[in-house]
This record gives sequence, C-alpha cells and structure tokens, in this order.
Amino acid sequence: MIKLKIKSGDIVRVIAGDHKGAEGKVLKVDREKNKAIVEGVNMVSKHTKPSAKSPQGGIVKKEAPIQISNIALVDTKTKSITKVGMRIEGDKKVRFSKKSNQVL
Repeated sequence: MIKLKIKSGDIVRVIAGDHKGAEGKVLKVDREKNKAIVEGVNMVSKHTKPSAKSPQGGIVKKEAPIQISNIALVDTKTKSITKVGMRIEGDKKVRFSKKSNQVL
C-alpha cells in the first residue's frame, strides 16, 4: 500500500480522463484500490428495482470512484493545482502545498 497525500474533505481537480477539468470535494478514499469518490464527478446511472427502501424504483445518479493518479489537489490560496509535501512542525507531521508553502 502506498502513501496517499489526498484525504477526505480536500478540494481536487480531475487532470485526466473524461471529466478532465472538473473540481469537487473528496468524499471517500479507498487506500487498497487507490481510488477516491469526488462529489459531482464521474456520475453514473444505476437502475433500481422497487423495494421497501425505494418503493418507486427508477434511475439513481451516484458518484463512481476515480483513480487517485487522475486527480490533483487544488491550492486554496492560488486556486491552481499543486503538489503536496510533508514536514514536521513541532510534534506533528503536516501536509503543505509546495506552490504556496501553506499548511493544508
């Protein structure tokens, strides 16, 4: 398992694939599969049968996972994509933006 520098709650931009250029907040990260679910990106349609939970059934839109290598973190200060670095401040290890040198 590799060290991932993208976490839940981060704002990311898609840099490759069909949804290139789209931005959204990371909802969930799957470390074993190296995939993340990004809000409003990579939407798929799922057909559901009527059940007790959804008595009407129908077509439901939901987010599908996207490969971690296809997304990049957006720096909140410069509003552009940035690389993430790690450094030790006091007793804690923190992530920082390499573009603006700001702690994330």
